[in-house]
Amino acid sequence: MVFDQAGKARNNHEIGTHERKKVSIYNKYGQKLVGVLHETRSRELVIVSHGFRSTKDRIPMVNLAAAFEKEGISAFRFDFAGNGESEGSFQYGNYWREADDLRSVVQHFQGQKRFVAALIGHSKGGNAVLLYASRNNDVNLIVNIAGRFNLERGIEGRLGKGYLEKIEQNGFIDVKSRRGKIEYRVTKESLMDRLTTDPRAACETIDRTCRVLTIHSTLDEMVPVGDALEFAKHIPNHKLHIFEGADHEFTSHQDQLASIVLDFVKSGLTASGKADSLVHSRL
Repeated sequence: MVFDQAGKARNNHEIGTHERKKVSIYNKYGQKLVGVLHETRSRELVIVSHGFRSTKDRIPMVNLAAAFEKEGISAFRFDFAGNGESEGSFQYGNYWREADDLRSVVQHFQGQKRFVAALIGHSKGGNAVLLYASRNNDVNLIVNIAGRFNLERGIEGRLGKGYLEKIEQNGFIDVKSRRGKIEYRVTKESLMDRLTTDPRAACETIDRTCRVLTIHSTLDEMVPVGDALEFAKHIPNHKLHIFEGADHEFTSHQDQLASIVLDFVKSGLTASGKADSLVHSRL
């Protein structure tokens, strides 16, 4: 089944006891995080995270959650604080705070006796799941889709040349659209948050028992494919899959993307002895 950006099915069919419902979870800062639970009544559950200035309702997040739902595995896609329907103000950095948001979501479902089988993140969400894994060892399957390894790269394209001098002088930079409309403000604090976040150090501290899959594409226009090769060098237990010809959101490759992620998670559950109980572990 394929879904549009609003999360609506293009061709409806009966999926038995499956349902989708809004769920709100409070993070450690008291902000409400809003997500959609694709409920299949499985004990196992995967969590899907979005990227920079994105939401839970973008194509990759919706289709990945739907793919797990179709396989009988529950999935939860949510908005980080300051994005989509969640509370809080948008911040340019927030890398570790988004890992904290993930921690709140994981603990919520663990508190409901769910087994969080995998964390899946797209783009900046890929960084969030890796940062999470560097600090926590309670989810042993991590999927990093088009995450950025070199966080110093890509800033000038958004903030312009001389951005360090400008932000030092003014304390912020307003990022504008081509029509001159302010899209978001980057404060000095949020820029420093990005520049002081070290993906390499985080990756090297991920426990070897945690299996990580990085997926990237040769035609990613936002994050160079070379970043995926760097993740492969520094994550202890790592698998790399490079697509030919997909864009940053894998817009025309949704089925292939979902298939690779599903295979990785299901094989990981098999290796840990969890897969045989999938059909029987209903709530």
